[in-house]
Amino acid sequence: MNSLISQSFENAKKENRPVLLTYTVAGDNTKNKSLEILKSISQYADICELGFPHNAPIADGSQIQTSAYRAIKNGIKINDVFSIVSKFKKVKKNIPLILMGYYNMIYRYNENKFITMCKKSKVDGLIVVDLPYPENKVFASKCKKNKINYIQLISPTTSKIRIKKIINDSHDMVYYISMLSTTGGKLKVSPRKILAEYQKIKNFNKSKNIVIGFGITKKTIKSLRKADGLVVGSAICKEITKSIKKRQNTVTNATNVVKGLKNKIK
Repeated sequence: MNSLISQSFENAKKENRPVLLTYTVAGDNTKNKSLEILKSISQYADICELGFPHNAPIADGSQIQTSAYRAIKNGIKINDVFSIVSKFKKVKKNIPLILMGYYNMIYRYNENKFITMCKKSKVDGLIVVDLPYPENKVFASKCKKNKINYIQLISPTTSKIRIKKIINDSHDMVYYISMLSTTGGKLKVSPRKILAEYQKIKNFNKSKNIVIGFGITKKTIKSLRKADGLVVGSAICKEITKSIKKRQNTVTNATNVVKGLKNKIK
């Protein structure tokens, strides 16, 4: 697929840097405020990930759980998330937006209806944490037919046989989970070892865009800049929480965090 996602990687390669992907939760701390944050951080982010708030997440650490709790408490619904995406894409049509969530929510909403809404609101990609390969093949195929990237996940425990199959079946981007942890955990593995494992995955197909996520902060991002892309979420959610507690401007403070991250990888 010649998508906005693949274009982002091409643009970053020309500038000799990785793509910066940000993650925030839809509806945190209000629907309008989360849209404002999204629009503002996209000045510095190459790709924006927007999370569906979930009350029983299996991959999210405390910072993202706190953001999700605020959004759920404020009554966010799936259609509200699509509304946020539509409003964002109207003003930021060239910034790729990836929705991230869990399959039980998609199943209850209705799979085909969900994909239709993604297409209508101009979603560029989907990450479904609990729908692994090969169980996701049918759903991923439906996404591709609708020009939506289904982003496959690879972890440190994924076998070589599975990695090869996942990469062969993947769309414009693959997400490598840097360590066995939830999001926001401290890096338990050195950046050097993460990049060594990452390179093994890249060797299966050097033209495939592979990003690294989990445990990436302002302190660690520079040491991982050899990757095609780097995902930061918990550090942004943590700043939003801190700003709310201190009654400071969440939009300004979250944007400053993203600006700082971008400066580290230039």
